[in-house]
Amino acid sequence: MKLKVLGSSSSGNCYILEAKNSALIIECGVKFIEVKKALDFNTSVISGAIVSHLHGDHSKYIYEYANAGIDVYIQGKTFPSLENNGIHRRIYPFINDIKFQLFGFNIYPFELKHDVPCSGFIIYNFECGNTLFLTDTHYCPYRFKNLNNIIIEANYDNDMLEENIFEGRIPEIVRNRVINSHMSIETCKNLLKANDLSRVNNIVLIHLSGGNSNAIRFKKEVEDLTGKQVYIAEKNLIIDFNTHF
Repeated sequence: MKLKVLGSSSSGNCYILEAKNSALIIECGVKFIEVKKALDFNTSVISGAIVSHLHGDHSKYIYEYANAGIDVYIQGKTFPSLENNGIHRRIYPFINDIKFQLFGFNIYPFELKHDVPCSGFIIYNFECGNTLFLTDTHYCPYRFKNLNNIIIEANYDNDMLEENIFEGRIPEIVRNRVINSHMSIETCKNLLKANDLSRVNNIVLIHLSGGNSNAIRFKKEVEDLTGKQVYIAEKNLIIDFNTHF
């Protein structure tokens, strides 16, 4: 199993879990041509796409994917927001806390704490085991068992955010939205600390803020805390995901 990062920022988010005979797209925030390139244009292996929420950096190209013949799944609560553009026949609703299957993948969605309806996912494939995908939430009230890989937001450092506001680099009004809709590095670490990581192989930190984060420091802090292999999600990053610790 490979994790391929096609984008992980406010400019656009998209990830691919690529198994031997199948591939799952997570988020539709980059053009579909980027997915095709990442898969060497073998789009027949795509099982489908799942989207956490309707903010543009995660869903901007949802109709482009659907028009290309990809089945796209998004939380049912968001369908009223799609109706203005017409719900495409290849866009399907899922319901939080109800598992569904795409070829090669079992997906369990659950509700997150964002400023629009947003879901996290536990994704199972026999090649990579259980993968937690968690983004755009200011905290997560759940605990998870038997995780093998973790893809988790570490968007900002609170001290850096406050300094940027004090120095006038960021409008003060931005603070409330950030802290009420995104996960700080401290919250990320607390969540990791609260879970059993004994079977975890990889931790991937995603959606880092361009001005309110420090990738090198975040990586080291999570490595020191967990003792695990930690990556910062950057465009074109490819990681081996597996079930064996």
